[in-house]
Amino acid sequence: MNGPIKGRGALSNSRGRFARHEREPDRDALAAAAAADGEEPPRLATTLHVDTARSIIARNRSPDIPFDQSINPYRGCEHGCIYCYARATHSYLDLSPGQDFETQLFYKPNARELLRTELAAPSYTVSPIAFGTNTDPYQPVERELRVTRGLLELLLELKHPLTIVTKGSLILRDLDLLAELARHDLVAVNVSLTTLDHDLKRRMEPRTAGPEQRLHMIRALTDVGVPTGVLVAPIIPALNDHELERMLEAAAKHGATSAGYVLLRLPHEVEALFVEWLHAQYPDRAEHVLSLIRQMREGSLNDPAFGSRQRGVGPFAQLLRARFSRAARAYGLIHDFMLNTSLFAPPRASRPQLDLWPLEQVRKSQ
Repeated sequence: MNGPIKGRGALSNSRGRFARHEREPDRDALAAAAAADGEEPPRLATTLHVDTARSIIARNRSPDIPFDQSINPYRGCEHGCIYCYARATHSYLDLSPGQDFETQLFYKPNARELLRTELAAPSYTVSPIAFGTNTDPYQPVERELRVTRGLLELLLELKHPLTIVTKGSLILRDLDLLAELARHDLVAVNVSLTTLDHDLKRRMEPRTAGPEQRLHMIRALTDVGVPTGVLVAPIIPALNDHELERMLEAAAKHGATSAGYVLLRLPHEVEALFVEWLHAQYPDRAEHVLSLIRQMREGSLNDPAFGSRQRGVGPFAQLLRARFSRAARAYGLIHDFMLNTSLFAPPRASRPQLDLWPLEQVRKSQ
């Protein structure tokens, strides 16, 4: 097991379940070399790769997910949240769900063109497109790449509805677009809030906005008319579950009007990564945390079954549901976001030959 690396969440870079290769830098050798040169130990740099995708809308048929299509502008996420269930998807790229997930990022430079093409298909049926369902659309690299902003510009042009889940303060850069979308009932945002504890945030989500920043995001969004809720996710027993009511209260005070929560999920390689991190960061309570998770997962650390995967089972899970429901009602976080699907104007492919025909007729008549 490696030690924590500043600005990164995972402690190791173990191979994924489909790996053909394994890459593991010798941290001790690198640190020794840096010390010999009188330098700081090297940090893990972020590397960007072009994602040569041929489509951009992902379809979903899961019965416990409130959307049927989504877009993820990025694969991998620089936020480095140790609990992120999307880490497991890096295995499909022959990369590690550990540190590779945070440092080997893929983006779609032609995302806007791909989306325009898919929305122009005669068979396309409009329904809200969800952003942030896998990786965060407002992670740090979005500042320069602007993939998410380009997609929002297109959806505003076509009057297409969308939803966003994020913990990135960069969303405030796009308040102009979001306010205009909201004016037509085309957007709703959920700000992900996991803790009000700065130390826990730093360890668990090293490159995300801090608690006060996220509450400020809720206020700024609501101030320009964007319907905004709070998503308390994930809930981790004996780590952040005691903050549930305080987080909902704080979000409501900053303008949130709806709320949701999701229990910690640990699919595939994420389980080992989280257990490794938990023992390193909180050795005094690690086994207690894991015991409570197993109580809510019928003896396992993960449950992939629809329905129970989001909420868990057993007495502790029932108590959590009751606490959430009571607090959500008490703070008025019970509103549903209804988005407008009637304004969508599908893009039309240009037809230059037909465009020239009337001009030729005019010339002949002169």
